[in-house]
Amino acid sequence: MFDTDKYKKLMDEVVAKFKDELKKVRTGRAHPDMLAGVKVEAYGQWMPLNQVANVTVSGATMLLVTPYDPSTIPGISSAIRADSTLSLNPSDDGRVVRVPIPPLTEERRKEIVKSASKFVEESKVKIRNLREDARKDLKSAELPEDAKKRAEKGIDDLTKEFNEKIDSEFKTKESEIMQI
Repeated sequence: MFDTDKYKKLMDEVVAKFKDELKKVRTGRAHPDMLAGVKVEAYGQWMPLNQVANVTVSGATMLLVTPYDPSTIPGISSAIRADSTLSLNPSDDGRVVRVPIPPLTEERRKEIVKSASKFVEESKVKIRNLREDARKDLKSAELPEDAKKRAEKGIDDLTKEFNEKIDSEFKTKESEIMQI
């Protein structure tokens, strides 16, 4: 019998990565993961923001970035401001960096949905590639023809199931983005 568990696990990883990517997408509400991709120049090297500061939510439209070392505040502010995908304008008071989250316009919401849809396609391509890898392994496996047909149907069902999970996650995120 052909073992599809290996491919199911790999497809689960693709969906988990897809969910992580969607967490970084702006929805109009403050969320600490919005700043997950920000890199800060600190101590002579580029570091992820979460390694130099703690990011918390203060109300629905404000993020507070509390640096571990106050000397990194200017670098944190400029790194957040420099990330054009966020379009945020932080301010600091010498202790913390406040990042107000401005309300999204209808046009900007549509742009965000469109840019998030690229994650959908990338994830589906990865799922299809895993399906093709599984089919190659299946062809080289020494199994009776009817067992190969059943296993191929199982692989196709698995692919369909994971594509539906991706679509479902995206629809949820899309409605969250478009909600005013």
